[in-house]
Amino acid sequence: MSNLELIGKKLGMTREFYGTGQSVPVTVLKIEKARVISLIDKEKRGYSAIQIGFGNIKSSKLSKQMKGFFSKKNTEPRKTLKEIRLDNISEFKEGNEFGIEIFDDVKFVDVKAKTIGKGFAGSMKRHNFSGLRATHGVSISHRSHGSTGQRQDPGKVFKNKKMAGHMGDKFRTMQNLEIIKKDQENQLLFVKGSIPGSKNSEVMVTKSIKNINKSTIMEKLEAAKKAKSIADKKKK
Repeated sequence: MSNLELIGKKLGMTREFYGTGQSVPVTVLKIEKARVISLIDKEKRGYSAIQIGFGNIKSSKLSKQMKGFFSKKNTEPRKTLKEIRLDNISEFKEGNEFGIEIFDDVKFVDVKAKTIGKGFAGSMKRHNFSGLRATHGVSISHRSHGSTGQRQDPGKVFKNKKMAGHMGDKFRTMQNLEIIKKDQENQLLFVKGSIPGSKNSEVMVTKSIKNINKSTIMEKLEAAKKAKSIADKKKK
């Protein structure tokens, strides 16, 4: 079973201060409200799921088939459509909307986004190779990766060999990121640390798939405050 997923936009980074003076770097995500477009029945398709739509799009940019699809569903056109498999879809109805409120009792989330493209990069930048020697016979190839093949047997370069090539521009998932705070009114999510992608890039946010037992920053601060008050009482 999948978790409910929301699509948002990465607005940038800032920091959050606590009463102790501690500063925590956070990434601000603007979350789009998702609308349930259609329900997929297990008897018809072999699995049960909901189809949700994100973002607005002009009807003039839609194909004739998609215009007919949205008019049949009696809903506004959506830019992105996504299927989410769920064991139980009885809670959902076509036209329902949900947003950041699905993370009300969630402490950690997984964020998927596309990394910034770096173009064609050498082995030192791409794979952190040390390069060749600065002198002693090395000429014009100080930043090269050295030999890549084997001897006559097998006489080829194996697949996935670390070499120069296209760097970045790939989907990556950051797991177990702590939610620092939420702004329900503006649909903003403040997530601890950095996430892949540039500003205004699209991100997908879902509840953490791993069972995380670690404490949040607020829980740690409260525990420290409690321990301090107990220590002060003992001194008295």
